[in-house]
Amino acid sequence: MQIAAESILFASGEPVHISRICMALDTDRPRAEEALRRLKDYYAFERRGIRLVQMEESYQLCSAPEYAEIIRRAFEIRKTAKLSQPALEVLAIVAYYQPVTRAQVDQIRGVDSAYTISLLLERKLIEECGHLQAPGRPRLYRTTQGFLRAFHMTSLEELPPLPGVEEGGQMRLEDGGEPPETAEEP
Repeated sequence: MQIAAESILFASGEPVHISRICMALDTDRPRAEEALRRLKDYYAFERRGIRLVQMEESYQLCSAPEYAEIIRRAFEIRKTAKLSQPALEVLAIVAYYQPVTRAQVDQIRGVDSAYTISLLLERKLIEECGHLQAPGRPRLYRTTQGFLRAFHMTSLEELPPLPGVEEGGQMRLEDGGEPPETAEEP
């Protein structure tokens, strides 16, 4: 089962949801997760050039981080541009308060974030995830699996606690109110 799971992940090149792996292997989730855990341990123990990475409920094969520079040289890939301070600020706001509108991001930062949000969308670190049930139905944004991958996290639960956030992670806006209710995109 490990070899079959490895083949699926290798052929995909993208994250594969655990339910898809279970369906392809005709097995239940605990068995599939155990096979993937063993595969992940094998790569780590044998110090292979690839790693099995879990991002929430999806899995992906990727190159070992210690070989990144060698891979860049082999393919003459330039290092990806680092994120600017404003981009990191917007990304942090989206990560901690998602789903969030651009207006909410602007309110927290105190400056217009339109350009920065478009940059993060282009880099696939955030994505649209619906519309707010409010006049104008502004877009809502959340982080992507690309965000988790870029920051070497398996889920958002790995984010460090945010100082000043109430129990339960509820965002408080400047006017003392809470964000309006949200609705998924129709």
